[in-house]
Amino acid sequence: MNGSELAHTPGLGFFEKSYIRVFGAPINGLRIRIRRILPVIDGYPSKILDAGCGRGVFSMLLAQKFPDAEIHGVDLDNEQLTVNREISKTAKLHNVHYACQDVALLPYKEEFDIVLSVDNIEHIEDDQKALNCLAESLKSGGTLYLHVPAYERRWVFFAFRTNFDVPGHFRPGYRLEDISEKINKTGLRIVKAYHTYGWLENISNNISYFITRAEAKNKMIYAILFPLLNFMAWMGRNSKPAKGAGVMIIAEKRG
Repeated sequence: MNGSELAHTPGLGFFEKSYIRVFGAPINGLRIRIRRILPVIDGYPSKILDAGCGRGVFSMLLAQKFPDAEIHGVDLDNEQLTVNREISKTAKLHNVHYACQDVALLPYKEEFDIVLSVDNIEHIEDDQKALNCLAESLKSGGTLYLHVPAYERRWVFFAFRTNFDVPGHFRPGYRLEDISEKINKTGLRIVKAYHTYGWLENISNNISYFITRAEAKNKMIYAILFPLLNFMAWMGRNSKPAKGAGVMIIAEKRG
């Protein structure tokens, strides 16, 4: 199951570890993004950057998908990075490394074949500076995979309204044309730009948010409902929404 490596998180009890081993990472929004993003990342990279890696789930999944590549996960949460290192070591993922770095101040110049940023730049005040750093980190011919929350999401069943006000966000999200313009300013060439989070995914994620408030609240209720919510989202994994709660950009650095 995607994210089952989190069962190695230090301090978890027997029940929590067993639950994660059976159901995978119990974070509905993360699971939606994994299903939407991981399959489209391809090629034969030797070096990958996971910019704003958080819990490191994408870093670990990339380490398994590309066992011959070096995976570098960077984030500002040094305590979380220490946990990520312990999990990766226990899971025997020796090709993933973590460093405490600011995505808006990355020191890399043409080092990575792939740069991944998943729901991170909305947390950064100067998002254009961060996007420029991501572009500069790519080798010539490399690819940026960027996912951000959309400015609006489906509310209840059919109406759209401004996305959730999540703590730590400088903005609720991006309209597709706005984030595309920012990518164009970096000099990268957009290959694909489209919405993610179709109807079923959106509704299941709204319910998840109401339970947890994005702060891991009501854990027991969520643990009971998560398998159903995750299945609901899984059923919508192949939808192609004209307007969804997420935006995906795939862009290349010209050779």
